[in-house]
Amino acid sequence: MGSGWHEWPLVIFTVFGQCVAGALIVTGLAWLYEKDAALKARIVRSMFFLWVVMGVGFMASVLHLGSPLRAFNSLNRVGDSALSNEIAAGSAFFAVGGFWWLLSVIGKMPPALSKIWMAVSQLLGIIFIWAMTRVYQIDTVPTWYTGYTTAAFFLTAALGGPLLAALLLRAANATYKGTLAAAVSALALLASCAVIVLQSQDLSTIHSAIQQASALLPDYGTLQVWRIVLVAAGLGCWLCPLIRHREPKAFGLAVGVVLVVLGELIGRGLFYGLHMTVGTAIAG
Repeated sequence: MGSGWHEWPLVIFTVFGQCVAGALIVTGLAWLYEKDAALKARIVRSMFFLWVVMGVGFMASVLHLGSPLRAFNSLNRVGDSALSNEIAAGSAFFAVGGFWWLLSVIGKMPPALSKIWMAVSQLLGIIFIWAMTRVYQIDTVPTWYTGYTTAAFFLTAALGGPLLAALLLRAANATYKGTLAAAVSALALLASCAVIVLQSQDLSTIHSAIQQASALLPDYGTLQVWRIVLVAAGLGCWLCPLIRHREPKAFGLAVGVVLVVLGELIGRGLFYGLHMTVGTAIAG
Protein backbone atom coordinates (compact mmCIF):
# COMPACT_ATOMS: atom_id res chain seq x y z
CA MET A 1 0.00 0.00 0.00
CA GLY A 2 1.10 3.60 -0.58
CA SER A 3 0.58 6.68 -2.72
CA GLY A 4 1.95 5.07 -5.89
CA TRP A 5 4.84 7.55 -6.03
CA HIS A 6 7.26 4.62 -6.29
CA GLU A 7 6.29 4.74 -9.99
CA TRP A 8 7.37 8.38 -10.20
CA PRO A 9 9.02 8.03 -13.66
CA LEU A 10 5.73 6.88 -15.16
CA VAL A 11 3.78 9.46 -13.16
CA ILE A 12 5.91 12.25 -14.64
CA PHE A 13 5.95 10.76 -18.14
CA THR A 14 2.19 10.35 -18.43
CA VAL A 15 1.20 13.68 -16.84
CA PHE A 16 3.81 15.71 -18.72
CA GLY A 17 3.08 13.96 -22.01
CA GLN A 18 -0.67 14.50 -21.72
CA CYS A 19 -0.27 18.17 -20.78
CA VAL A 20 2.06 18.79 -23.73
CA ALA A 21 -0.34 17.08 -26.14
CA GLY A 22 -3.21 19.22 -24.87
CA ALA A 23 -1.11 22.39 -24.99
CA LEU A 24 0.01 21.74 -28.57
CA ILE A 25 -3.61 21.51 -29.70
CA VAL A 26 -4.42 24.93 -28.19
CA THR A 27 -1.22 26.74 -29.15
CA GLY A 28 -1.37 25.15 -32.59
CA LEU A 29 -4.90 26.44 -33.15
CA ALA A 30 -3.89 29.91 -31.97
CA TRP A 31 -0.95 29.82 -34.38
CA LEU A 32 -3.10 28.56 -37.25
CA TYR A 33 -5.67 31.36 -36.90
CA GLU A 34 -3.19 34.17 -36.21
CA LYS A 35 -2.67 36.53 -39.17
CA ASP A 36 0.23 38.63 -37.88
CA ALA A 37 3.49 37.07 -39.11
CA ALA A 38 5.60 38.51 -36.28
CA LEU A 39 3.20 37.23 -33.65
CA LYS A 40 3.06 33.80 -35.31
CA ALA A 41 6.87 33.68 -35.08
CA ARG A 42 6.75 34.54 -31.36
CA ILE A 43 4.17 31.81 -30.76
CA VAL A 44 6.43 29.29 -32.50
CA ARG A 45 9.40 30.32 -30.34
CA SER A 46 7.32 29.96 -27.17
CA MET A 47 6.47 26.38 -28.16
CA PHE A 48 10.09 25.49 -27.43
CA PHE A 49 9.06 24.87 -23.82
CA LEU A 50 6.55 22.22 -24.90
CA TRP A 51 9.36 20.09 -26.27
CA VAL A 52 11.51 20.74 -23.20
CA VAL A 53 8.70 19.39 -20.98
CA MET A 54 8.17 16.47 -23.36
CA GLY A 55 11.89 15.72 -23.24
CA VAL A 56 11.83 15.68 -19.44
CA GLY A 57 8.90 13.27 -19.58
CA PHE A 58 10.74 10.91 -21.90
CA MET A 59 13.89 11.03 -19.78
CA ALA A 60 11.79 10.08 -16.77
CA SER A 61 10.24 7.16 -18.65
CA VAL A 62 13.69 5.84 -19.58
CA LEU A 63 14.60 5.74 -15.88
CA HIS A 64 11.72 3.31 -15.38
CA LEU A 65 13.40 0.73 -17.59
CA GLY A 66 15.58 -1.95 -16.06
CA SER A 67 18.44 -0.94 -18.35
CA PRO A 68 18.05 2.52 -19.96
CA LEU A 69 20.67 1.61 -22.57
CA ARG A 70 18.22 -0.96 -23.94
CA ALA A 71 15.36 1.52 -24.26
CA PHE A 72 15.03 0.90 -27.99
CA ASN A 73 14.08 -2.72 -27.25
CA SER A 74 10.71 -1.38 -26.12
CA LEU A 75 9.90 -0.81 -29.80
CA ASN A 76 10.45 -4.45 -30.78
CA ARG A 77 6.75 -5.37 -30.73
CA VAL A 78 5.00 -2.39 -32.29
CA GLY A 79 1.53 -3.49 -33.32
CA ASP A 80 1.44 -6.40 -30.86
CA SER A 81 2.37 -4.78 -27.57
CA ALA A 82 0.49 -1.86 -26.00
CA LEU A 83 3.74 -0.69 -24.39
CA SER A 84 5.58 -0.69 -27.72
CA ASN A 85 2.67 1.15 -29.32
CA GLU A 86 2.78 3.78 -26.57
CA ILE A 87 6.51 4.39 -27.01
CA ALA A 88 6.13 4.47 -30.80
CA ALA A 89 3.20 6.91 -30.64
CA GLY A 90 5.02 9.13 -28.16
CA SER A 91 8.20 9.09 -30.21
CA ALA A 92 6.29 9.94 -33.38
CA PHE A 93 4.53 12.82 -31.64
CA PHE A 94 7.79 14.13 -30.21
CA ALA A 95 9.70 13.77 -33.49
CA VAL A 96 7.05 15.15 -35.86
CA GLY A 97 6.05 18.03 -33.59
CA GLY A 98 9.62 18.84 -32.61
CA PHE A 99 10.81 18.79 -36.21
CA TRP A 100 7.94 21.10 -37.20
CA TRP A 101 9.06 23.52 -34.47
CA LEU A 102 12.72 23.36 -35.51
CA LEU A 103 12.03 24.00 -39.20
CA SER A 104 9.55 26.75 -38.33
CA VAL A 105 11.83 28.59 -35.93
CA ILE A 106 14.72 28.67 -38.42
CA GLY A 107 12.38 29.67 -41.24
CA LYS A 108 12.81 26.52 -43.33
CA MET A 109 9.26 25.21 -43.07
CA PRO A 110 7.39 25.57 -46.39
CA PRO A 111 4.24 27.67 -45.77
CA ALA A 112 2.07 25.32 -47.84
CA LEU A 113 3.14 22.36 -45.72
CA SER A 114 3.25 24.07 -42.33
CA LYS A 115 -0.46 23.96 -41.48
CA ILE A 116 -0.81 20.33 -42.55
CA TRP A 117 2.26 19.37 -40.53
CA MET A 118 0.85 21.10 -37.45
CA ALA A 119 -2.49 19.32 -37.85
CA VAL A 120 -0.68 15.97 -38.11
CA SER A 121 1.30 16.79 -34.96
CA GLN A 122 -1.89 17.59 -33.05
CA LEU A 123 -3.50 14.35 -34.23
CA LEU A 124 -0.42 12.41 -33.14
CA GLY A 125 -0.77 13.98 -29.70
CA ILE A 126 -4.30 12.58 -29.39
CA ILE A 127 -3.12 9.18 -30.63
CA PHE A 128 -0.30 9.30 -28.07
CA ILE A 129 -2.75 9.80 -25.20
CA TRP A 130 -4.95 7.00 -26.52
CA ALA A 131 -1.94 4.68 -26.78
CA MET A 132 -1.08 5.48 -23.16
CA THR A 133 -4.55 4.45 -22.02
CA ARG A 134 -4.26 1.09 -23.81
CA VAL A 135 -1.16 0.14 -21.78
CA TYR A 136 -3.28 0.00 -18.63
CA GLN A 137 -6.32 -1.79 -20.03
CA ILE A 138 -5.21 -5.09 -18.49
CA ASP A 139 -8.02 -7.49 -17.64
CA THR A 140 -6.02 -8.98 -14.75
CA VAL A 141 -5.77 -5.54 -13.09
CA PRO A 142 -9.44 -4.73 -12.37
CA THR A 143 -8.71 -1.34 -10.81
CA TRP A 144 -7.20 -0.14 -14.11
CA TYR A 145 -9.33 -2.11 -16.55
CA THR A 146 -12.13 0.49 -16.68
CA GLY A 147 -13.23 3.50 -18.66
CA TYR A 148 -12.11 5.68 -15.76
CA THR A 149 -8.50 5.15 -16.83
CA THR A 150 -9.16 6.44 -20.33
CA ALA A 151 -11.23 9.34 -19.00
CA ALA A 152 -8.57 10.35 -16.46
CA PHE A 153 -5.77 10.43 -19.03
CA PHE A 154 -7.70 12.62 -21.46
CA LEU A 155 -8.96 14.83 -18.63
CA THR A 156 -5.36 15.53 -17.59
CA ALA A 157 -4.74 16.85 -21.10
CA ALA A 158 -7.87 19.01 -20.87
CA LEU A 159 -6.89 20.36 -17.43
CA GLY A 160 -3.20 21.09 -17.88
CA GLY A 161 -2.89 21.53 -21.63
CA PRO A 162 -5.00 24.66 -22.20
CA LEU A 163 -3.54 26.40 -19.14
CA LEU A 164 0.03 25.66 -20.27
CA ALA A 165 -0.91 26.94 -23.72
CA ALA A 166 -2.33 30.13 -22.23
CA LEU A 167 0.97 30.71 -20.41
CA LEU A 168 3.03 30.21 -23.58
CA LEU A 169 0.76 32.48 -25.61
CA ARG A 170 0.92 35.15 -22.92
CA ALA A 171 4.71 34.85 -22.91
CA ALA A 172 4.58 35.43 -26.68
CA ASN A 173 2.62 38.65 -26.04
CA ALA A 174 -0.37 37.27 -27.87
CA THR A 175 -3.66 38.96 -27.03
CA TYR A 176 -5.17 35.65 -26.03
CA LYS A 177 -7.65 35.20 -23.20
CA GLY A 178 -8.71 31.67 -24.08
CA THR A 179 -12.27 31.91 -22.80
CA LEU A 180 -13.37 28.80 -24.68
CA ALA A 181 -10.29 26.81 -23.66
CA ALA A 182 -10.75 27.93 -20.04
CA ALA A 183 -14.36 26.74 -20.17
CA VAL A 184 -13.14 23.35 -21.45
CA SER A 185 -10.72 23.09 -18.52
CA ALA A 186 -13.45 24.07 -16.04
CA LEU A 187 -15.74 21.37 -17.44
CA ALA A 188 -12.83 18.91 -17.28
CA LEU A 189 -12.48 19.70 -13.57
CA LEU A 190 -16.15 18.91 -13.01
CA ALA A 191 -15.77 15.70 -15.02
CA SER A 192 -12.71 14.75 -12.94
CA CYS A 193 -14.74 15.18 -9.75
CA ALA A 194 -17.43 12.91 -11.20
CA VAL A 195 -14.83 10.29 -12.14
CA ILE A 196 -13.39 10.36 -8.61
CA VAL A 197 -16.81 9.85 -7.01
CA LEU A 198 -17.87 7.08 -9.38
CA GLN A 199 -14.55 5.26 -9.20
CA SER A 200 -14.56 5.47 -5.39
CA GLN A 201 -17.90 3.68 -5.38
CA ASP A 202 -16.59 0.98 -7.71
CA LEU A 203 -13.48 0.33 -5.62
CA SER A 204 -15.62 -0.97 -2.79
CA THR A 205 -16.97 -3.70 -5.09
CA ILE A 206 -13.57 -4.91 -6.35
CA HIS A 207 -11.57 -7.51 -4.47
CA SER A 208 -9.44 -10.56 -5.02
CA ALA A 209 -9.15 -13.60 -2.80
CA ILE A 210 -6.61 -11.79 -0.64
CA GLN A 211 -7.10 -8.07 -1.20
CA GLN A 212 -9.81 -5.39 -1.14
CA ALA A 213 -9.30 -2.59 -3.67
CA SER A 214 -10.62 0.07 -1.31
CA ALA A 215 -7.91 -0.88 1.22
CA LEU A 216 -5.03 -0.26 -1.20
CA LEU A 217 -4.90 3.46 -0.44
CA PRO A 218 -6.20 4.34 3.03
CA ASP A 219 -5.66 8.06 2.33
CA TYR A 220 -7.31 7.91 -1.10
CA GLY A 221 -10.11 10.33 -0.24
CA THR A 222 -7.87 12.86 1.50
CA LEU A 223 -5.33 12.89 -1.33
CA GLN A 224 -8.06 13.27 -3.94
CA VAL A 225 -9.38 16.29 -2.04
CA TRP A 226 -5.91 17.82 -2.08
CA ARG A 227 -5.67 17.06 -5.79
CA ILE A 228 -8.95 18.83 -6.57
CA VAL A 229 -8.03 21.80 -4.37
CA LEU A 230 -4.71 22.24 -6.18
CA VAL A 231 -6.25 21.89 -9.64
CA ALA A 232 -9.12 24.24 -8.79
CA ALA A 233 -6.70 26.82 -7.38
CA GLY A 234 -4.52 26.50 -10.48
CA LEU A 235 -7.41 27.00 -12.86
CA GLY A 236 -8.58 29.88 -10.68
CA CYS A 237 -5.37 31.74 -11.53
CA TRP A 238 -6.64 31.74 -15.11
CA LEU A 239 -10.40 31.92 -14.65
CA CYS A 240 -10.54 34.75 -12.10
CA PRO A 241 -8.97 37.38 -14.39
CA LEU A 242 -11.22 36.22 -17.24
CA ILE A 243 -14.32 36.56 -15.07
CA ARG A 244 -13.19 40.10 -14.19
CA HIS A 245 -12.62 40.80 -17.92
CA ARG A 246 -8.90 41.27 -17.45
CA GLU A 247 -5.90 39.86 -19.27
CA PRO A 248 -4.35 37.03 -17.23
CA LYS A 249 -0.81 37.82 -16.09
CA ALA A 250 2.09 35.53 -17.01
CA PHE A 251 3.07 35.06 -13.36
CA GLY A 252 -0.44 34.04 -12.36
CA LEU A 253 -0.65 31.61 -15.26
CA ALA A 254 2.74 30.12 -14.32
CA VAL A 255 1.57 29.57 -10.74
CA GLY A 256 -1.60 28.03 -12.11
CA VAL A 257 0.33 25.59 -14.29
CA VAL A 258 2.45 24.49 -11.33
CA LEU A 259 -0.62 23.94 -9.13
CA VAL A 260 -2.53 21.99 -11.78
CA VAL A 261 0.46 19.79 -12.59
CA LEU A 262 1.05 19.09 -8.89
CA GLY A 263 -2.60 18.12 -8.52
CA GLU A 264 -2.48 15.80 -11.50
CA LEU A 265 0.77 14.25 -10.28
CA ILE A 266 -1.02 13.38 -7.03
CA GLY A 267 -3.90 11.90 -8.99
CA ARG A 268 -1.60 9.84 -11.19
CA GLY A 269 0.30 8.60 -8.16
CA LEU A 270 -3.00 7.38 -6.73
CA PHE A 271 -3.72 5.65 -10.03
CA TYR A 272 -0.51 3.63 -9.81
CA GLY A 273 -1.13 2.99 -6.13
CA LEU A 274 -4.38 1.24 -7.05
CA HIS A 275 -2.53 -1.52 -8.89
CA MET A 276 -3.75 -4.97 -7.92
CA THR A 277 -4.02 -8.31 -9.72
CA VAL A 278 -7.00 -10.59 -9.88
CA GLY A 279 -5.50 -13.42 -7.82
CA THR A 280 -7.57 -16.54 -7.56
CA ALA A 281 -10.95 -14.82 -7.49
CA ILE A 282 -12.48 -11.52 -8.43
CA ALA A 283 -15.78 -9.88 -7.72
CA GLY A 284 -17.21 -6.55 -8.74
